[in-house]
Amino acid sequence: MGTPEQLRELLPQLKLDELLEELQARIDAARGTRDRVHSLLGAILSVGRELDLEQALRSIVEAAATLVDAEYAALGVIGPDGRTLSAFHTVGVTEQQIAAIGSLPEGHGILGELIRNPEPLRLEKLSQHPASYGFPAHHPPMNSFLGLPIRVRDQVFGNLYLTEKRGGLQFDEEDESVLATLAVAAGVAIDNARLYADSRLRERWLRANAEITHSLMSGSDRAEALDLIAERAREISGSALAAVAMPLGGSRSLSVEIAVGVDAEAHRGLVLPLDETLMGLAFSAAAPVTSDDVTHDDRVSPEPPRFHGLGPAVAVPIGTGEGGVRGVVLLAREAGRPVYSGKETEMLLGFAAQAAIAMELAERRQDAQQIAVLQDRDRIARDLHDLAIQRLFATGMTLQSAGRFIEHPEASERVLRAVDDLDETIKIIRSAIFGLRTRQDGTGLRARVVRVVGEAAPVLGVAPGVRMEGLLDTDVPREIADHVVAVLSEALANIARHAHAGRADVGLTTDGREVRLKISDDGVGIPADGRRSGLRNMAERAEQLGGLLEVTSPDSGGATLEWHVPLPAK
Repeated sequence: MGTPEQLRELLPQLKLDELLEELQARIDAARGTRDRVHSLLGAILSVGRELDLEQALRSIVEAAATLVDAEYAALGVIGPDGRTLSAFHTVGVTEQQIAAIGSLPEGHGILGELIRNPEPLRLEKLSQHPASYGFPAHHPPMNSFLGLPIRVRDQVFGNLYLTEKRGGLQFDEEDESVLATLAVAAGVAIDNARLYADSRLRERWLRANAEITHSLMSGSDRAEALDLIAERAREISGSALAAVAMPLGGSRSLSVEIAVGVDAEAHRGLVLPLDETLMGLAFSAAAPVTSDDVTHDDRVSPEPPRFHGLGPAVAVPIGTGEGGVRGVVLLAREAGRPVYSGKETEMLLGFAAQAAIAMELAERRQDAQQIAVLQDRDRIARDLHDLAIQRLFATGMTLQSAGRFIEHPEASERVLRAVDDLDETIKIIRSAIFGLRTRQDGTGLRARVVRVVGEAAPVLGVAPGVRMEGLLDTDVPREIADHVVAVLSEALANIARHAHAGRADVGLTTDGREVRLKISDDGVGIPADGRRSGLRNMAERAEQLGGLLEVTSPDSGGATLEWHVPLPAK
């Protein structure tokens, strides 16, 4: 031990060492704080750069684990119900461990405690908390715990969970403060990523609408447009199945015209009631109808089985109640996939409404084109009737009058033949006029036949009997229907002019393979030396279509004409 003088010399040196050690500790602490602040700023920048939501969530949980030196970290996304987790992103747990543990957490125990009470939670030992009830088999051991919520615009988006601080240490207030700062930046990053995703999604819907509008305005038929609607809706929404149903005229039911995706064949052609199905309810209410699990929904009939392996579904009307609902589009995802959110349904509803407007515009354009064509036909028919027929008729009358002054027999016969030819020409033009004008009202073959017979009744002096059988309006193409009407008109005109009949009957039938027109009367029959130009025209019409004209004269008198041609195969 030294002298008092030596101790007095040593004391200042000891105080200086203590001061230097304290200063070094403060410097080290300042450096640690600086490094941590730099790490926090780096983490905030890293998180803020991400525009893809999934990648942003992955960056957040990785940054959280690094900042507080945790061995395990997780970010749980709260589902639409606000009580369970819909997604779970982890750090520190391998894929093999996740597979061994089984299904991801749903939000029970400590995880559920943060959902129910979204406030920071710091524990020295997880098992000591009342809400804890242990870990599943194959789960790695965890003791220390730090959790806190992530808010996006004052709404809790999810929670950060950190466990097992390295070195056996406990999470402290500084860790909690750092994570709280990161959580604020994470909320902004998540909001930005969601807004970016929404804008990209809206852009895809707009492109799909533009494609459908272009297709319709380019002349595509309704089936092609509906198929395009179903395909784009399925692709953009990430659905496994898309179906489009349209109303059946005159009935309270829908017919599924288009289906693409899983079990599409089982849906095509189904007739669905309006008051018992998802699509029917969406059509009747002119509003979206959703299902969390379409395979266990009472509003979906089990027969025929058509939703195997599917879960969430949504049915959206094509059009609105004000403008009229044109149909319904149904989308369904695989079982276990997220349900259709309100925002997704809103975008799908807007897409369907725009598609309905495009269909309306295309129909109005087609109507305008059809009106222009019909007006042009009407003008042609009017000109033929007012100009061509009148001049031909006047020429025929002149020739007929001049024939009386011709003494040479051969010349007189030629003039009479010319008059007959003019008469036949007038008939042909009248038939063409009739064809032009009957197209204007757009009615079917049955109505056209009834109208021709009705117009002929005053000339015949008696109303002919009419019998029609078969699917004349659907099985007989327009081209063949025009020939049928022309032959009928010609035959009735011949009966009125030459037969002196007291009765006439018209029969029109089809069996889907051929159409047969039969016209009979009880008049004088067809003389052997009579003019047959009209019959020749009818025969030529039949031959052009691969058919035949048969004319018979029964012993009881009169004549029977049968004109039949094959129908094209369906």
